[in-house]
Amino acid sequence: MHELSIAAAVVERAQETARAHGAATVDAVRLRVGELSGVVGDALRFSFRLAAEGTALAGAELIVEEVPARAACDGCDAEFAVGSPPRLWCPRCERPAARLLAGRELELIGVQLAQPDDVRPPDREPCPAAPRSAGRGEDA
Repeated sequence: MHELSIAAAVVERAQETARAHGAATVDAVRLRVGELSGVVGDALRFSFRLAAEGTALAGAELIVEEVPARAACDGCDAEFAVGSPPRLWCPRCERPAARLLAGRELELIGVQLAQPDDVRPPDREPCPAAPRSAGRGEDA
């Protein structure tokens, strides 16, 4: 089950990102997984939960964006869905597909870091208790 080694690598990289940004925990991780990558989504989700135990990612959500496989034909310039199992023949001219455009991806595309409870966005209006500066042409 190579999904466990993939999940461990994802957890390691997400932890590095959290440390680099001073975050104690990670809320979610987003991956792009191609239809032809050989990765089984359910096995990856299960493995991610195991690999995340006892880390900054414990309880984090794994969001998997599945990328459909697409190919292009050099003979007629048609683009088409490949499917799984892959059909690498152009449906328009029946030539073999020359280029696989999408479907092999396995990319970490986002790490959502947890925000501390006490962090609030700054006020947009000036604080009413702020003293006015003197000597800058302002009337008292």
